[in-house]
Amino acid sequence: MSDATTRGAKADDVRARMLEAAERLLIESEDHDISTRAVCEAIGVAQPILYRLFKDKNGLLYALVQNGFERYVQRKQALESTDDPVADLRAGWDDHMDFALTNGALYRLMFSPVLPEVPAPAGRIFGLLVHALDRCAAIGALRIPPAEAAQAILSANVGVALSMLSQPARYGDPGLSHRVRDAVFAACFTPETTAGAAPGHAMTVPALQLEAQLREPGASPLEPEETALLLKWLNRIRTPS
Repeated sequence: MSDATTRGAKADDVRARMLEAAERLLIESEDHDISTRAVCEAIGVAQPILYRLFKDKNGLLYALVQNGFERYVQRKQALESTDDPVADLRAGWDDHMDFALTNGALYRLMFSPVLPEVPAPAGRIFGLLVHALDRCAAIGALRIPPAEAAQAILSANVGVALSMLSQPARYGDPGLSHRVRDAVFAACFTPETTAGAAPGHAMTVPALQLEAQLREPGASPLEPEETALLLKWLNRIRTPS
């Protein structure tokens, strides 16, 4: 092994230990903050090493948040998919809450606007949710576009989690999460009966369903330009001017 490789391995090891120490100190902190000096002291290195690896405290926190999002994404990807995508989303909501409540200090840092820049894996969370909602649209279960549903569901999920973490006395009701989940899902998904549905709903749902099916690779029997035109028409049907 070359000297450069050895130095790189050592740097990676020190970096990993710093992130572990930072998360541990964050959990122990009463004010949800950490100092770079405490992180360095925890693993027995000088502060210049931290600055060389992370540039500054924000760089350390950014790396910690990035690590948290990567763990979250891996967890989501490991969840079982069934033949009922709506049930899968209900389970996904509950899994999000479990991640939040068992990783409270890290979760606050991940989903609170503390850092000037959001790590790239945060976008993958939204993408995974949109993909899950595409599955719902493909079976006719979605009443609004997947991206709009993802915005509503994720913002509500995060809001409930942060409320329960920051004000447990006020938001400690164990039934709160499911009440909010069911309310948001009712706005996003089609009921078993469409009685009382808004005008145009009868056309919107099939349009969303066909649109989701056409976006599946290799699903359309049409030429690409024909598929693009049909998607344009379907979009006009579900979003009339």
